[in-house]
Amino acid sequence: MVATNIENKHKMSPPSLEGQTLGKYRVMNPLGRGGMARVHKAYHPQLDRYVAIKVLRSDLVDDEEFLARFRREARSVAALRHENIVQVYDFDVHDDYYYMVMELLEGDTLKTYLNACRVQGERLPQGEMVRILVDILSGLEYAHSEGVIHRDIKPANIMLTKHGQAVLTDFGIAQIIGGTQYTISGALMGTLNYMAPEQGLDGHCDVRSDIYSLGIAYYEMLTGRVPFDADTPLAILMKHLNDPLPLPHNLDPNIPELFERVVLKALAKRPEDRYQNAGEMSEALKKAARECGIKIPKNVKLPQVTVTPDAPTGPIPVFSGSARQEIENADFASGETDESLGKTLGLNARNANQLLNHVIKSAQTVVQPPSPLDRVEPQNVGQFTLASVAGLIFINMILLWAGGAFDWQIWSSAWPLEVIGVGILLTAIMSSTANPWIMIPSGIVLGNGLLLSYYAVTGWWTHWAILWPLEPILIGGAIVGAMLLSKNNEKGRWLTRRFGLLMIAAGITLGTVVFFMSLIKALLLPA
Repeated sequence: MVATNIENKHKMSPPSLEGQTLGKYRVMNPLGRGGMARVHKAYHPQLDRYVAIKVLRSDLVDDEEFLARFRREARSVAALRHENIVQVYDFDVHDDYYYMVMELLEGDTLKTYLNACRVQGERLPQGEMVRILVDILSGLEYAHSEGVIHRDIKPANIMLTKHGQAVLTDFGIAQIIGGTQYTISGALMGTLNYMAPEQGLDGHCDVRSDIYSLGIAYYEMLTGRVPFDADTPLAILMKHLNDPLPLPHNLDPNIPELFERVVLKALAKRPEDRYQNAGEMSEALKKAARECGIKIPKNVKLPQVTVTPDAPTGPIPVFSGSARQEIENADFASGETDESLGKTLGLNARNANQLLNHVIKSAQTVVQPPSPLDRVEPQNVGQFTLASVAGLIFINMILLWAGGAFDWQIWSSAWPLEVIGVGILLTAIMSSTANPWIMIPSGIVLGNGLLLSYYAVTGWWTHWAILWPLEPILIGGAIVGAMLLSKNNEKGRWLTRRFGLLMIAAGITLGTVVFFMSLIKALLLPA
């Protein structure tokens, strides 16, 4: 009902809020637009005060629990009082517009300064860099002590004011819109270039996730680029999970070793290897600055960026769409909060093996549910099903083409791929619905696909006389597994989804092995 009202409202609404009144505030000129909201300057006539008003995007308000979550999370953020956190004055709903009212800061974002430095071939002064980080860590330490996690730290959410302060903005926005849990196939929200591995994998966030995100921003300040970038969100996630961190001194030999050490610890893959709180990282930064003889100023005083001899001249082009490929180093253009990451990262047959590689390396992360664990809802059932059916059709087309074009007798041993394909289809439905009882048919079908593949590829059908006890073990194991998972409520459903992903990856791997072994067998056999 909430989503319907908002949709109807905004179909009739003007494209701009400028000149309108939201509650007590007269909306003025727009200040910016982000991935989850648009920001306007506004005026409160009774208090004679200018403010910034952030209006959440209406298309993101799509569930009946949103209003309660909005009020709960906005109240928590509004309760924060710290000089390095933007002050939230008010929050409300007016004619289906959800908005938050904040203090109006004069200055610009760290992202703007970094992009200006990058274009001109310069770096932020190291003393100013440490001042910015220490300020932000001070705000984080306070927020974390109040039980509030930011979840979307990046240079675009760090304001550098004209008074020389670094102020963290957008506290709680990702939490308000995305809820409390995120999954690789669900409502994941944030900025993947700055997102901690555990947050990108299953949405689990804590204090150390914010430390990682700030560590990425620190890395970018030191080197002029983010450490992990790629063409697709999934590829970026896999780099965060698996790739070694490109060492800062390899990109810039002038970076002090002590500063690099802080970055390496903040960006550890495992949360337990990072700084365990913001205060710890702040002390490490200040100590590194002292030992390097770098003075930390009391306030941020960023100089005007000057043009170096090797800097580009003339107007700076803005690239978008396919033209973005023309940028030699395009990673700095990333950084907008993406509210659709969950859909973009939706698991399918094409990338399941990539996820399996990480699962093998990080089994504990996969099978240990986050705490607290909210209700696990069905996700992307149609997407999982269509991907599996498409894979089944593709397998048949390849087999028919291979047999017809080259007269290969591949079908005689590759026919169990049909059984494996059906098993993958059932497993995809099990994972997307988080229904443990579907483990019974999917486990039995996949298990039989493995046995039949063995017989068909090797031709040793007589081994059935020895291996037949595996059949009742397979059936019994599937039934017992489903019963155990069903008794664990939400934890069982959470594990069902992860086991489903593992079974999909195993099925795809098995099918690939069977196909190539059958192909080799067909090539070796006489026509």
